[in-house]
Amino acid sequence: MTLFTRHPNAVGETYFEHVISASSFAIMMLVASVICAVHSVLPFLFEKTAGNIIEGLYQKMKINRDNVRAGKCLE
Repeated sequence: MTLFTRHPNAVGETYFEHVISASSFAIMMLVASVICAVHSVLPFLFEKTAGNIIEGLYQKMKINRDNVRAGKCLE
């Protein structure tokens, strides 16, 4: 069971909270990937959209990590 709970506990989440959080990140990265593919063919579309999505995901991850390190509850 530790294989399933060690990492989620380290980031201040239960296993199921981690499933939801990681899945939402995966979905948003998939969206960003599709946007990049469209942008590659039509460079006048979505010039900053994918980058903004990735930056937002990074900020969310960083804030959560900083909260865990500070011993604060996560959102």
